[in-house]
Amino acid sequence: MKLLGKVGIVSAMTGISRVFGLVREMLMAHFFGTSTLQSAFVIAFRIPNLFRRLFGEGALGAAFIPVFAEIERTEGKAAAQRFFARILGLLLCLLGFLVGLGILASYGIEEYCGEASRWSEAMPLMRIMLPYAVLICIVAIVSAVLNVRDRFAVASLTPVVLNIVWILALVGVCPFLPDTGYWRIGAVCWGILLAGIIQIFFQVPELRKVGFRLQFIFSGWASSPHIRKVLLQMGPASLGIALAQINICIDGWLAFYGASWAPSALEYADRIIYLPLGLFGTAFATVLLPTYSRQVANQDYTDMVKTLEHALKTLAVVMAPMVFGLMFLAMPIVEVIYRRGAFTEHSVICTARAVMAYAPGLIVFSAAKTVIPIFYAFKDLKTPVRVASWCILGNFSLNVCSVLFLPEAWRHVGIAVSTCLNSLLNTAILLFILWRRGIGVRLQEPFITLLKAGAAAMMMGAAAYWCWSALSERLVSWIALPLAIIVGGVLYFPLIYLFAPHTVKQILSEFALRKRRGKKS
Repeated sequence: MKLLGKVGIVSAMTGISRVFGLVREMLMAHFFGTSTLQSAFVIAFRIPNLFRRLFGEGALGAAFIPVFAEIERTEGKAAAQRFFARILGLLLCLLGFLVGLGILASYGIEEYCGEASRWSEAMPLMRIMLPYAVLICIVAIVSAVLNVRDRFAVASLTPVVLNIVWILALVGVCPFLPDTGYWRIGAVCWGILLAGIIQIFFQVPELRKVGFRLQFIFSGWASSPHIRKVLLQMGPASLGIALAQINICIDGWLAFYGASWAPSALEYADRIIYLPLGLFGTAFATVLLPTYSRQVANQDYTDMVKTLEHALKTLAVVMAPMVFGLMFLAMPIVEVIYRRGAFTEHSVICTARAVMAYAPGLIVFSAAKTVIPIFYAFKDLKTPVRVASWCILGNFSLNVCSVLFLPEAWRHVGIAVSTCLNSLLNTAILLFILWRRGIGVRLQEPFITLLKAGAAAMMMGAAAYWCWSALSERLVSWIALPLAIIVGGVLYFPLIYLFAPHTVKQILSEFALRKRRGKKS
């Protein structure tokens, strides 16, 4: 009963972040469009994100949370503080060394490619943003501590800091700089670096409230069994996440090879997709790992399966209207959000195609975020790695085929579709492995719920598109589109209640119960 309440907190905070992120992307579209320089920025920014996924909220976070929770429960808060400080010290030294190597390597790549190469344009930007990898990984580990203590709000709100500083750089600095060369995009990169520092200090007060300090210990790594345990557990996960993130980087490079504007179009589409995914899919994943970890520690495997099944059904009801809404209204959504300044009609068409290709993936992306934490809760980080490794090979093959054989205007669409298929295959294999291990996840009810929600959402999407078509002839797009979305949303509620009344009643009853408990407390 507490699950949806926690998810609601994370969703609300993440929603605020995503809205600011969307504003940020609107401004990026205005200043840079789908230019080669914007694509170079996208490619460069993926390197710090690779480190974040490896050493922050990804592999290290997945290995850190169960061990930290266990230490605090069995050895007390003082031991947990020492472990936390040693992890931060180790992280700072390791990432500082890797960032230094990356900066040196960027000079070699730039000299090898030559000044005329589009690849060389990304290297100066990468040199500025690489230190952000150290800062954001520290932020991610602090967030993990807060999540273990059920303090989800501040940790989920921290990305807003990045978006606000980014927006301030765009509106407060870029207009006063020359619109040629690296001046404006360089200001954005320095703003990102500054945001990383502010994000750390933003979390410190909440960290103190739960009884922990931001401290770095640079000794005792080898003698600590807990550090060794985390490193051994994160090793396989690091490999898997490294493969996944390297695959994302390669996808970007393949898209850059296919067309100079393609990485930008995929990035703008990705931001639209990540608004609903962050609101619900990522929120569920954030809450489920600590929940699963406690259930595994107490050997409540039946409750764990019920938690997963309920999460899948809830996600089906919530995500289905977003899938069909984005598919039916992709073009007007992209036009209203991005069409201004340097963002041309060609940019609108290419980005809208990517949105339609990504949209069905919302279901499988969210499902993957609910299934993978089960393996992490069992401290099994190897299985997701093996599965992801094989799926990545298939994804890479499809992406190469897309770049080589599809028309230039559709190559990025092929990359988006292969990403969705890769996630679907990955999730299906993981569920099959759970079934083989005796964790019988009954998929019949979630699948039936998905079909019912899909039928209701398809009718909603068609009605919203018809409404937009009728209103756009009489009203400007930025008024016609919200009205069409409102009509679709209002129509979806009676439709989903008609198709899946039991699931809807269950979701509503949980929120009602939480509200009553909140009033009593």
